[in-house]
Amino acid sequence: MDERDRRRIFTIGHSVHELDAFIGLLERHRITAVADVRSRPFSRLQQFNGDLLATVLRARGIKYVPLGRELGARRDEAECYVDGRAVYELVARLPLFQEGINRLIRGAADHRIAIMCAEKEPLDCHRTVLICRHLRPHDFQVLHILENGELEDHGTTEKRMMEMLGIAPDLFHMEAAEADLIEQAYEVRGRQIAYTTASEGIPA
Repeated sequence: MDERDRRRIFTIGHSVHELDAFIGLLERHRITAVADVRSRPFSRLQQFNGDLLATVLRARGIKYVPLGRELGARRDEAECYVDGRAVYELVARLPLFQEGINRLIRGAADHRIAIMCAEKEPLDCHRTVLICRHLRPHDFQVLHILENGELEDHGTTEKRMMEMLGIAPDLFHMEAAEADLIEQAYEVRGRQIAYTTASEGIPA
């Protein structure tokens, strides 16, 4: 791996892909390790259940690393919830979450890592709105593997998020820094997609 690859992390959603098609996307982008950040590594599509997926990936030379305990959106820690809704800013303060971020950073030195969750759209998933948000200070290039196999740079994803939420400087706040507006967008989108105890039973 060259230095550029060591500063690059990918994300992917397994969505409703056939397993061979999913692995084809990983191989197309030369992924050598999958970090599964689902809180519960199970799926209605049984081929994406953690144990089976790990076996199939290893047979294709791709490492499987479960990181749902560290980086999952459905938390066991009561202090991460307000009125039954997970608050991403509180999740990010957990030592366990920071440990997960550090494992990604260390792993990227030796592997082309894809952070994997379920949702096909990056902006519908905590892998983007929570995890990638907290990779940004570490100067990684984050690339999202889209459903059609194309790559989207995380900066483009952030711009889509702001447009989707209608967040932009207004006439009274033209001095607002883009960085502040991006953080505002993360907070709004985080509240929209965060796990709630009322949704128990829905994969996260």
